[in-house]
Amino acid sequence: MDADTSRASSGARRRRAATPAASGHGHGHGHGHGGGDLDGPSGRRVRMLLAALLVPCALAVLVGLVVLAPSPGEYAQVGARAATGQGAPGLGSQTPVDAEVIRAAAESDCTDPNLPSPGPGEGCVAVTLRLGEGPAAGSTILSLAPTTPGSPRFAVGDPVVLGWAGGDPADPLTYTIVDFQRGSPLLVLGAAFALAVLLLGRWQGLAALVALGVTLGVLALFVLPALATGSPPVPVALTAAGLIVGVVLPLTHGVSARTATAALGTLASLGLIGVLAVLFAATSRLTGLGEEASELAGVLGPGLDLRGLLLAGVIIGALGVLDDVTVTQTSAVWELHRADPATRLVDLYGAAMRVGRDHVASAVNTLVLAYAGAALPLLLLFALAGRGLGDLLTAEDVAQEVVRTLVGSIGLVASVPLTTFLAAVVVRAVRSSTVSTESRGEHA
Repeated sequence: MDADTSRASSGARRRRAATPAASGHGHGHGHGHGGGDLDGPSGRRVRMLLAALLVPCALAVLVGLVVLAPSPGEYAQVGARAATGQGAPGLGSQTPVDAEVIRAAAESDCTDPNLPSPGPGEGCVAVTLRLGEGPAAGSTILSLAPTTPGSPRFAVGDPVVLGWAGGDPADPLTYTIVDFQRGSPLLVLGAAFALAVLLLGRWQGLAALVALGVTLGVLALFVLPALATGSPPVPVALTAAGLIVGVVLPLTHGVSARTATAALGTLASLGLIGVLAVLFAATSRLTGLGEEASELAGVLGPGLDLRGLLLAGVIIGALGVLDDVTVTQTSAVWELHRADPATRLVDLYGAAMRVGRDHVASAVNTLVLAYAGAALPLLLLFALAGRGLGDLLTAEDVAQEVVRTLVGSIGLVASVPLTTFLAAVVVRAVRSSTVSTESRGEHA
């Protein structure tokens, strides 16, 4: 009996000793797959540091939203002025009407489609259209479309958009062919994109699509109304960027120390990009003038800050690449630390930087190619004009893209060491707090 009691007591002691160890292991393992626990003395210090850095940013974004966002009435007034053409040709002076091409005649004189055809590029095409909506829906009209080299060509069955100037809906002279209808193919493409994201990302892909909707909502509901009503473009862009980072990153990647670190790296890099953009836009004497900007200035009036609009575009355009780099770099630090939790801070930083160098080299090339692709017709036009490389790069339209590319690239490069260092410090503190918790469990 005494022997049995002794064996039972020994087994109980072994079970009590094993239980904390198992609990400690489960605790550390669970946080290894999450964003990192911030319990314990070291974790609390990191949590306070992250809060001290992020809370002022969040407050600044809230203040920006309150100060810069216009009321619905103000935005409606600006839209009404633009539509009626006060001070400039009205953007809403024509009502869009869907139609379909049912016949496209041979090239003819612009004044009379029955006259003999002129030389190539000198006349018009008589296009017969069936109206799909509007007061005269179902009727057909004859419209003349120019045949210059830059004009579109029409074929039977083409869905087009007409601009109706008002007046007699049966009068063909009140209609102008404005554009093609592109709603259906773009809708199919959007559905294919969403399906691809969902198939690969599953629930995280769904979160990414919701985050994309949030981004579009910020642009449509805050950025565009604020800019249209005369709010300073750079603060508007920074506020929008802060809001997007504060909502999209946690929504896509969860609320964790890892996400907070990526957000800090993104916001710090955006601040650097904003400063550099303001500095070099001023020293390069960029005006922000272009075909679209000039038309916009004519509609909204002389108070529009075109250079600020250019700078806002630089900031918002760089955000899309920045959050990719900072999230990837933070994840690289977390995974490297998980593989070897005993790695020293300097070694962890060095290993993650080797990953970051490859990533940033590809991202910089992506930025350059993206802007070059957008400006390709302009670059070709300058090249055909026989202007030298120096003249080409310093022309207003090209210099804007040069500043946009180089400023964004500098911010991108700076984001890698900054985010890597922040992530290395935070992940070691997170691990330190986890080890401390495990140690307390072992000694309990």
